[in-house]
Amino acid sequence: MEPLKQYRIDLAAAFRWAARLNYHEGVANHFSIAVNDDGSQFLINPNQRHFSLIKASDLILLDANNPETMNHPDAPDPTAWGLHGAVHRHCPHAKCVLHTHSVFATVLATLKDPHLPAIDQNTAQFHNRVVLDTDFDGMAFEDQGERCATMLGDPNKKVMIMGNHGLLILGANVADAFNRLFYFERSAETYIRALQTGKEINYLSESVAEKTALQWESYQDSVHMHFDELKKILDRDQSDYKA
Repeated sequence: MEPLKQYRIDLAAAFRWAARLNYHEGVANHFSIAVNDDGSQFLINPNQRHFSLIKASDLILLDANNPETMNHPDAPDPTAWGLHGAVHRHCPHAKCVLHTHSVFATVLATLKDPHLPAIDQNTAQFHNRVVLDTDFDGMAFEDQGERCATMLGDPNKKVMIMGNHGLLILGANVADAFNRLFYFERSAETYIRALQTGKEINYLSESVAEKTALQWESYQDSVHMHFDELKKILDRDQSDYKA
């Protein structure tokens, strides 16, 4: 299969699963995947389309360096262009960019201290590997997108908690990014629910948290296995995502 078609199918699958897992929000939020070497050309969801209906052929191809993008009749949502355009323009390591307001990650983002501590195996995956943006200044139009992109220069930090806003996930491909989104949302839920007990939390030590994070980094085969299984389920239940 030609690479562009595969990118379309994989990103469409990510949208469908985000809807199934309740990571969507109305017709807002956006996922993108770079399709060229420097990351400047990317696929993204069309304006105001529900995640559960997106098909591979619906995705629009944009150039992050084209200043006329928002003047075209099929222009994306302005916040999609503001955030994803800036990240793909400035961060070539960010091949796939997923932005959500998923429930538990967004709850975490509203806390005065929004960092995710290592309290179990899943949360330890993100130990010292998250960018915290605590300077929310309105919706993610171009000025905010540029500001966020400047904070994503470390290729080892593939998650941004957008304070008072939501979550931004980076990945080497759709499978990598979606797997990270899944585990971060699950981790945020674990932490929020632990806080809700009112009991004392048993935090992992620095050494154990870092050891576990490194173990996660050596366990990458499961990323593609996970996403392949998700696509098999869609092939059975919603095969039109490939169209």
